[in-house]
Amino acid sequence: MKQPVMAFVCICLAFNSIAQTVDTSMLNDMRWRMIGPHRGGRTVGAVGVPQQPNVFYIGVNNGGVWKTTDYGRTWLPIFDSQPTGSVGDVAVAPSNPNIVYVASGEGIQRPDLSVGDGIYKSTDAGKTWINTGLKEGQQIGGLAIDATNENRVFAAVLGHPYGPNTERGVYRTMDGGKTWQRVLCKDENTGAVQVAIDPKDPNIVYADLWAGRQGPWENGEWNGDESGLYKSTDGGNTWKQLTKGLPTPKMGLGRIGFCIAPTNTNRLYATVDAGEYGGIYKSDDAGESWSQMNKDERFWGRGDDFAEVKVDPENAEVVYTADVVVWKSVDGAKTWSAFRGAPGGDDYHRIWINPTNSDIILLAADQGAIISVNGGQTFSSWYNQPTAQFYHVSTDNAFPYNVYGGQQESGSVGIASRGNDGQITFREWHPVAGEEYGYVAADPKNSDIIYAGKISKYDKRTGQVQNISPEAVRSGKYRFIRTAPILFSPIDSTTLYFAGNVIFKTKNGGNTWQTISPDLTREAWDIPASVGIYTSDAMKKMPRRGVVYTIAPSFKDINTIWAGTDDGYIQLTHNGGKTWANVTPPQITSWSKVSMMEASHTDVNTAYAAVNRIRCDDMHPHIYKTTNDGKSWKEIITGLPNDPINTIREDHIRKGLLFAGSEREVYFSLDNGEHWQSLRLNMPATSIRDLVIKGDDLVIGTHGRSFWILDNITPLRQLSESVVKTASILYKPQTAIRVSWNMNSDTPLPQEEPAGENPPDGAMIDYYLKENSNSAVLLEIKDIKGNIIRRYSSNDTPYTIPPVNIPLYWVRPQQILSATQGAHRFMWDMHYAPLNLPATYPIAAICQNTAPAPTSPWVMPGVYTVTLKINDVPFTQQLTVTMDPRIHMSLKALQQQHDLAVICYQGRLKGMKINEEITVARNSLKQIQLGNNSITKNDLSWDEQLATLQGNTGIEKINRSFAGLHGILEDAQMPPTTQTIMAVAGTQKQFQNLESKWTVLKNKITLAKK
Repeated sequence: MKQPVMAFVCICLAFNSIAQTVDTSMLNDMRWRMIGPHRGGRTVGAVGVPQQPNVFYIGVNNGGVWKTTDYGRTWLPIFDSQPTGSVGDVAVAPSNPNIVYVASGEGIQRPDLSVGDGIYKSTDAGKTWINTGLKEGQQIGGLAIDATNENRVFAAVLGHPYGPNTERGVYRTMDGGKTWQRVLCKDENTGAVQVAIDPKDPNIVYADLWAGRQGPWENGEWNGDESGLYKSTDGGNTWKQLTKGLPTPKMGLGRIGFCIAPTNTNRLYATVDAGEYGGIYKSDDAGESWSQMNKDERFWGRGDDFAEVKVDPENAEVVYTADVVVWKSVDGAKTWSAFRGAPGGDDYHRIWINPTNSDIILLAADQGAIISVNGGQTFSSWYNQPTAQFYHVSTDNAFPYNVYGGQQESGSVGIASRGNDGQITFREWHPVAGEEYGYVAADPKNSDIIYAGKISKYDKRTGQVQNISPEAVRSGKYRFIRTAPILFSPIDSTTLYFAGNVIFKTKNGGNTWQTISPDLTREAWDIPASVGIYTSDAMKKMPRRGVVYTIAPSFKDINTIWAGTDDGYIQLTHNGGKTWANVTPPQITSWSKVSMMEASHTDVNTAYAAVNRIRCDDMHPHIYKTTNDGKSWKEIITGLPNDPINTIREDHIRKGLLFAGSEREVYFSLDNGEHWQSLRLNMPATSIRDLVIKGDDLVIGTHGRSFWILDNITPLRQLSESVVKTASILYKPQTAIRVSWNMNSDTPLPQEEPAGENPPDGAMIDYYLKENSNSAVLLEIKDIKGNIIRRYSSNDTPYTIPPVNIPLYWVRPQQILSATQGAHRFMWDMHYAPLNLPATYPIAAICQNTAPAPTSPWVMPGVYTVTLKINDVPFTQQLTVTMDPRIHMSLKALQQQHDLAVICYQGRLKGMKINEEITVARNSLKQIQLGNNSITKNDLSWDEQLATLQGNTGIEKINRSFAGLHGILEDAQMPPTTQTIMAVAGTQKQFQNLESKWTVLKNKITLAKK
């Protein structure tokens, strides 16, 4: 007899022998799931297809490209396989709607932006993409495609947002993106942000150059001397600056947004950002001269963010401008009325109007994209776009745990990691009174109490919000920026930290605060070279601007706290804040933002620092590690591409396992950061601003694609050099929680309703095959007594779906145990083997994820043995099943419920067998009748008795009773009622009587036939 391979050996090896990197095939069973929320984020690219009025595309900042074919009822991502999610514009060729171009990079100037890597092209309406170049442009703000020639395209390349570079200006391709030629430029500090082609004369092209620069510190920005509006009349070969009537750079000119009236191409409108000279301008001579029509800043302000103006395609007097609100003028920009907006500011960036039907309007805003088909009377929703931008992520200690973060432009979110109704819908999330930029921290002892922003306390039960800031009225003594850290001590759950330029501590929920640090930021600083021509002596003399950007309390010593600042300092205290030591390594220079500190879970002297230097125009990754209290630091970036790092976390279970989040994806290391590799898997490219490890899950806060969870990272924790060399692995399963996956009792939500994904349904059994198995792979699950609960084989065949009265798109795809090379995650539903009956599907349904109604009982909580046989070699692990912690049933009541359900289950099994035997007996009698003329009275009597046993008053009725009682017992994890207990006993007695009658009658028939 072959001995089972005990996989606990793998666990031991995993801690003693560290793998450097692993084959990605060992990870391909792991899968990220998006949980939401479905509340849109900043969207600046927007275009429709005139020939297909139901089709629209949007480009989301760090959210990729999305497409709708139903006027915005649903949106689908079509860019997720690409290496960037940062998008500034989307354009469709007017002559060929299959040709779509995407300009990557946000194409605006603002804090906390992300960059792209060039221009992408699709020739099949977004199914596939190629990168056509201009990768060093980083920010591409606008595209224009010749209406008569799909291969002639102009691109407005804004360039690096935080430093000078040469690849900027207006570029042109004549061959569909195979080559790009720069046709308009000024210098390395001036880029182009918009370009447009005259709809009646493709030789006439307009472009806006913008010398905008973001600084290395929060809210640092400058405009240079070369901004301006340009025009070409020879297809882009030569250009002329348009200046008459427009402000100059010396008058404060920054960004200009403009448009051409399709019905009168001599009519142009522009939003001009120029301080006191700014306003809405109009030209009636094709840009040769301009007049200021309105200087109200509501219509054109904040030009680094907003510069969008659009003319109605059928009336040159009707014009719209997008700002905090969308405004509309019907008198050529003289007067304006609010068209679309809301208190708090929707912040609109892009307007597209169908040139053949001006009632069809697409708006793109900081909240997402919306569509009107009736001229703006009503719009679709942006609560169907999971493109939320988060700065940080946290979880609570509830079950299921909730995920929290401050959502850029919208507020805050608390959302469940699983829904009671099979998915995570609008029912599972709610704002938690935080601000758009901030941290959110739930009280570890009471998940109903939430701290957020700068700083508030929110009670979920009552909805009450209290400002608990250290200063009720700000004195100016403390500085705060967007993301003020808020977090609890991992050692003392009553201690809450909060930071500005100093660190505060409260132990009574914010009723009083103690300042436990001096100003931890730089008193003096160098000016990074990226500031370039904007550098001045005054910058070194400006007031201190830095803040504490990250706090990392020790997991081993309550008095040890690490802190990192956005101006490039790492500070450390070992006495609870009485004194602090500057332990910054020399590599971390002025304005190198320490975006995340992480204290080691095992060693008080070890810490990690993620340093993001994108604001210094540095796209390299930077992660530092110290093991000696900050006396020395080592940069640990081997295997990481040029991609800034935002966050770093250490696993609390597996020593040496680290996770990092970059501007594009998640990475992991198995050897304390010495080597890194991608953990992107099925996740789209997006900015990973923060991540946390919650139990066995990895929870991600993205800045453009909402929240994501990687369920069950236990296989990663068990990898080692020895393990990865073995031919087959059965990983030790995580503890499985017996949860009713879908408890919806009403009609299901329509499949068009947006929803996040629940965790997989059941206990996860992970295994790996280095090669295809030569024989069937077998899986056996036994209880603690050795009884076989379930058997599976890779030779199993899918059950046949019977003729059902529902569309088959509701049905969950069937899973068969795999015998092929690679990693596999098999789900056991924690039930006994189902009855061999045609599948039925419950009202608790999820589109493409509805399992058949269960016909077998839940197993009891306890320890089960999992044996996987691969090439006839058995591998064995223990699997622990526990109850949903929300269920408060005594073990006695739970056992009673289980035993009663098993009685019903076994009664149905036996009843089905008896029914089959009776059917065989009746068929035999019928054959006798057909073949023998001497029919006895006994034959007729027996058939009548058999029909009675089998019919509506016999086994059929009893099976219905058992089925109904089984459903009552299994539908609710609650103690059985007295009447249910009595009904089971009564039905069991009826069955025993029927079984006895059948035995007697069967014996009579058998004897008579002999």
